[in-house]
Amino acid sequence: MGLGPFPTEGMAAYAPTGPLRPMQFQRRALGPKDVAIKLHYCGVCHSDIHTVRGDWGPIQYPLIVGHELAGEVVAVGSSVSKFRVGARVGVGTMVNSCRRCVECDAGHENYCLNGNTQAYGSKDRDGSTTQGGYSTFVVVDEDFVINIPDAIDLAEAGPLLCAGITVYSPLRRWGVSTGKKVAIIGLGGLGHLAVKLAKALGAEITVFTTSPEKIDDAKRFGATNVVVNRDGADFSALRHSFDFALDTVPQRHDLNRFVPLLKRDATYCRVGVGKTVDTLDVGQMNLVLLRNAIAGSNTGGIRETQEMVDFCARNNIKPDIHKIPMTGIDDAWSKVVAKKARYRYVIEING
Repeated sequence: MGLGPFPTEGMAAYAPTGPLRPMQFQRRALGPKDVAIKLHYCGVCHSDIHTVRGDWGPIQYPLIVGHELAGEVVAVGSSVSKFRVGARVGVGTMVNSCRRCVECDAGHENYCLNGNTQAYGSKDRDGSTTQGGYSTFVVVDEDFVINIPDAIDLAEAGPLLCAGITVYSPLRRWGVSTGKKVAIIGLGGLGHLAVKLAKALGAEITVFTTSPEKIDDAKRFGATNVVVNRDGADFSALRHSFDFALDTVPQRHDLNRFVPLLKRDATYCRVGVGKTVDTLDVGQMNLVLLRNAIAGSNTGGIRETQEMVDFCARNNIKPDIHKIPMTGIDDAWSKVVAKKARYRYVIEING
């Protein structure tokens, strides 16, 4: 394997709607700190669909999405020290940041004050638009590459790098630990990993889901209680029960049903994001009565992501996945939107 540029094939969106189509392009030649990764798998995240459909703002087409990448290092730059050829690695939502602001210095590149470079749809350092992991190769600075321990199946690694870290970071930030009572709202790609991680951290978990058919799954993942979130459902028996609530639902919904379930000083954290134009209405009295807070959380920094992956390796935590070929992405997207995914589609790049 040479030092590039690397001929690459991927499945790209050419418009907000319609099927993805093949696209051929080149990944850049290796810089001193770059690693070239042959991709074997890429998770399908609802964020991919939101992005292509313009829910999060205008984008430049054609665009290859995908930010749950897993593969093997096939070449390294002259100054690379963290990885060798043959290493099992992953790449998540970010491929660069400014490296100099206070957030980057603190290891919170996801909150870079000058804007991090996303795995897709961002302006790269050469002025081009970054293209994501629904593709055969990627070239990334070693500082934004994650080591995948041998204990984790490479096919199951990708979803940890977006869905996993997105729920792990707030669970850690708000001190979820042994004896804490936690509510998880939504049991999709994010929610099912939130249950597994919160369980491993020692919490007692109650899952709220609109899908009665997921009750058994929720308990298998580690939930003690499961509540079917139907319109008009009575949650009064759970008032002031939870030390923390994590909301993974991307669709707009009524938070006033859930905030009264928090204990005093507890936080209700949102990680599910749908259309940016959607607003969240919360009754003021629901917040002030018990000094509760509404918060949000956005993935995690590189150090925290590696910590999360290592935690999953030690605790045998893995996503429930369904492998699909590159030609199956459109069908998978329709099932994600219809809430039929169980629980993360993973593309076999050469499948």
